[in-house]
Amino acid sequence: MIKRRRKTVVLLAALLLAIFYMQMQTAIPGIINDMDFDLDNKEKPAITGLHPYVLKQKNELVRLTKQRGITIIITDGYRSHEEQTRIYNQGRTTEGDIVTNAKAGQSLHNYGLAIDFALKLEDGSVIWDMEYDGNGNGKSDWMEVVTIAKELGFEWGGDWDKFPDYPHLQMDFGLTIRELQRGKLPDPDIHEYSEGTKSK
Repeated sequence: MIKRRRKTVVLLAALLLAIFYMQMQTAIPGIINDMDFDLDNKEKPAITGLHPYVLKQKNELVRLTKQRGITIIITDGYRSHEEQTRIYNQGRTTEGDIVTNAKAGQSLHNYGLAIDFALKLEDGSVIWDMEYDGNGNGKSDWMEVVTIAKELGFEWGGDWDKFPDYPHLQMDFGLTIRELQRGKLPDPDIHEYSEGTKSK
């Protein structure tokens, strides 16, 4: 009777080990994919500018706003990690107001997926006035720009509940910051995008 129990326990332990082994075979790739390193050791291309589709839509935004009598300038686009650190430190360890909560690698600017804009007046001055109606149509020029940007697929930072960023426009192509930090980038050949979808 004791030998029979021992055999049953051994068989049960072997069965549990086999199940555990099979589970680990399917779980390990998922666990590895969630880590902050890339086992493929593939060289990731350096990001040095705006994603081609973001650049195209930025140019279209400038064109369409101009048609409505609104001149905008892009005050920021791609931003290096060093520049992001400098901006993050502003108001913390250096003089100035705090303008971002994003450290290096935590902003879509660092991946060429975001732009910042401002309004440019006829005299060449630049303003960040959300009430200004320079084209005289009874609507805020700023919000007209935002409406056009959203139609082009941009997400507006002014819609954020925590730390709204009114000059900020971005396209994340459905990717999280964590995915971008691990080297997953949107396809450079994307020809169409609307917030919340991925299209090619």
